[in-house]
Amino acid sequence: MEPAGDALRLRIDLAYDGTDFSGWAAQPGRRTVEAELSAALTTVLRALEPVRVSVAGRTDAGVHARGQVAHADVERTAWDALPGRSTRDPADAAVTRLAGILPGDVVVRSVRPAPEGFDARFSALRRRYLYRLCDRPGELDPLRRRDTVVVRRRLDVVAMDEAAGRLLGLHDFAAFCRRREGATTVRTLLDYSWRRLEDGTLAATVVADAFCHSMVRSLVGAVVPVGEGRAPSTWPAGVMAAGVRDPRVAVMPPHGLSLEEVVYPADDELAARAAETRAVRSLHDHLPRSG
Repeated sequence: MEPAGDALRLRIDLAYDGTDFSGWAAQPGRRTVEAELSAALTTVLRALEPVRVSVAGRTDAGVHARGQVAHADVERTAWDALPGRSTRDPADAAVTRLAGILPGDVVVRSVRPAPEGFDARFSALRRRYLYRLCDRPGELDPLRRRDTVVVRRRLDVVAMDEAAGRLLGLHDFAAFCRRREGATTVRTLLDYSWRRLEDGTLAATVVADAFCHSMVRSLVGAVVPVGEGRAPSTWPAGVMAAGVRDPRVAVMPPHGLSLEEVVYPADDELAARAAETRAVRSLHDHLPRSG
């Protein structure tokens, strides 16, 4: 939905340490990223009503973000007035003023007028997440304890990568999602791969057009038994095919997860992408039709 009247839509790129937040979404009595950002925007823009913010990915409690994207519709006059008496661009003034208000665990990288048709959530083509595991506790860098999950058994990263690769493509990921009434669990998993970093940490890259609730952490939990040697590399694909939650698939801790990037199409394709995404997807829609 486009901003109305004299409103201006802003694109906001931000990062945050999710450790001390109860997730993105505002909740009464809880500290959330949405609430902090909304309050800061309301203050710097001197808005009479709280500035509402929409986001590309509603991260859960404890989940981090390096590449989160949000949008907000604000009064154009308030935006133009941000530099005050200085000659700065409103975009530069916005970043500086927000930095002076936001807590240290939230950093706004940029704020700028969004192209026509932009919607932080619905215009996105894909999201990229990173998940970090350490299977050598004695080698864990203590400075990474807030974004790395420790497991007790040694992991075979090659076997995990093979199992992950079997999940790629367009599927119903109901087995790895918490169902929500009226919401589809059909997603296109574009990349799911594992590697061992130079510091010995295991890192997963997970990319999809969109994710449903707890999907990434469940995808990680599905391949950990493979890495431990307790399940064959074909097991996670079998769980997915069954289409129901399997109690043997753990939903991994949130602090190992970070939203790294949100990718959007060219400016002239933003509105069309948003309209396409809003349509309810089903697996049937993507199957070839018989003539």
